[in-house]
Amino acid sequence: MYTQIDTRSLLDGKLQIAYLNQPETYNSLNKKSLQELRDFIRECNESEVVRCIAISGKGKAFSSGQNLKEALAMEDELEDDRIIQRMVIDYYNPLVKEITNAKKPVISLVNGAAVGAGAMLALICDFSLAAESAYFSQAFVNIGLIPDTGGTYFLPKLLGRQQANYLAFTGKKLSATEAKNLGLIADVFPDETFENEALEVLTQISNLPTTAIALTKKAFNKSYSNSLKEQLDIEGIYQQEAAETEDFKEGVSSFLDKRKPNYKGK
Repeated sequence: MYTQIDTRSLLDGKLQIAYLNQPETYNSLNKKSLQELRDFIRECNESEVVRCIAISGKGKAFSSGQNLKEALAMEDELEDDRIIQRMVIDYYNPLVKEITNAKKPVISLVNGAAVGAGAMLALICDFSLAAESAYFSQAFVNIGLIPDTGGTYFLPKLLGRQQANYLAFTGKKLSATEAKNLGLIADVFPDETFENEALEVLTQISNLPTTAIALTKKAFNKSYSNSLKEQLDIEGIYQQEAAETEDFKEGVSSFLDKRKPNYKGK
């Protein structure tokens, strides 16, 4: 079905992982891979079985960013002189929206270098887990471009103005540990245990109340533009929605019965 990504289904389908699968180009991004990843996220989001989505890379890198050869070839093939803008609007922006608006948690597993759009692909996910040897670079400036793939929106919010400017202006390479210390990513694991420890986190998320996580994500997203009053109102509305789920009833029941809850994601 997919040619640019590889997929893996675990936990009876509750957990779905997409691997960027172009290791010969360090998983550089192109129209096909961006479209396939978007389709994958959408299909998982629409599934009644899937409760957690992850994105990783095959080989030594997570992603080296946009495939420049493809972008330059597009300029030669098409008469439109706004090729880069069209690439951003038609391929990157829809993927950013698909990930940030997904009702299921989307987690990036950064197994190696994450550069330019590849770094932002990791960072727009709900949270990122990285191998110790991985690194992140906002390398757009090195070729005379600005951060895209949500970079100008998320970086100042994740880092604050000073650090966002510093990383965007310099393209500085951040180790996974430095990225964690800055609050850019959630956690770092040793290379030799990365896959197993990341899978433990994904398993935990896959077995938690999916609707509550979705509503939490939705509320956090709204907080970027809401006033305190608006956000408090949203909390009341979403809390009621969460309280009407089967998982809430199971959570209360298991608490009273002093047993481990068995959430169904409903």
